[in-house]
Amino acid sequence: MRAREWVSVVAARFPGMSSLDLALGATTTRMELAQAYGGSPYGGGIVPANQSQNIFVFSDPAAGKEHDYTFDGRADDDEYGVLYLYTGAGQTGDQQLTDRNKSLLNHTQDGRDVHLFVADGTLEDSDTVKQRYLGQVVVDPVLPYVERWSGEDGQTGRRLYVFRLRPAPGVTLALTGEDVLQPAQNSEALPVPWEPDVPLETTAVPPEQHATDSTTANIPGGQRTVIRREGRLVTAYKAHLESHGHVVHRFQIRIEGEKGTFLTDLYDATDNVLYEAKGKSLRNQVRMAIGQLLDYRRHLGAVPDGLRLAVLLPEEPSADLRELLEVEEIALVTQTSDGFAGFPLPPAHT
Repeated sequence: MRAREWVSVVAARFPGMSSLDLALGATTTRMELAQAYGGSPYGGGIVPANQSQNIFVFSDPAAGKEHDYTFDGRADDDEYGVLYLYTGAGQTGDQQLTDRNKSLLNHTQDGRDVHLFVADGTLEDSDTVKQRYLGQVVVDPVLPYVERWSGEDGQTGRRLYVFRLRPAPGVTLALTGEDVLQPAQNSEALPVPWEPDVPLETTAVPPEQHATDSTTANIPGGQRTVIRREGRLVTAYKAHLESHGHVVHRFQIRIEGEKGTFLTDLYDATDNVLYEAKGKSLRNQVRMAIGQLLDYRRHLGAVPDGLRLAVLLPEEPSADLRELLEVEEIALVTQTSDGFAGFPLPPAHT
């Protein structure tokens, strides 16, 4: 539903409310929105407007820096189209998937439309922030959010939920060059807790704990199948390591001059091993894993000397791929019917 159509629907539903022009790219204020559609004009970037069954999301990348995060903005388009990242509510302590974050996460099943705005300067002779309307969005139904951590000077800070927003069906967001996610100002690798990847449903159940290996989700533009194999493999191997008394976490990596944030799969702090997992044991996956490990290693200056690299696969790859890993001095661990072959890792080459 386009912005003007949405205004007409709201006006028909609530004839006593004023009609605010929400043309794509137009600017307004939070007060004007609250007067027209309900919701609070003050505080918080996620504002449910219960009387009109909408949720307003106000993104302000500049203000985010004041609260130690810089994850908001248009990310690089992926194979599914436009992607806008938005950091959830909660300015102190770890963020939680409750209250306003929960309302955004569950907006589809609750029958609410989500409308995205971005801060665009202030009114003349006023501190009131202008809000530029980008359009109606939906939370990505397959990967609704990712967990990120704030941090400074190499110290891990708060856990944040970064929502992945897509254009609603039929909507072209009014994005400009100013809305692009800003590249990192410096490179850093933060040690962060290992947790399962985010859920595929809005019930906060990690997909790796589901019984099936894949799921089909409806998204703008059609359906796509999501493979859970990699997540299930990593979850099982983490449990295996911990059953042997190993300490496991991962790293959040940001690279100077580049947009986005990268999370490694597993880091075994006990044996100083960085793992990259793949859901299949095919050549393309193994080659990608090798490249990722070599790239990550360049940015992990905080780990002890002698960092080892390993690829984690669901089954043994071909003889040629095993030889490739051996030549690159990358260990191989594969899942078996009763555990994992290749663990513990053989002694490092001297």
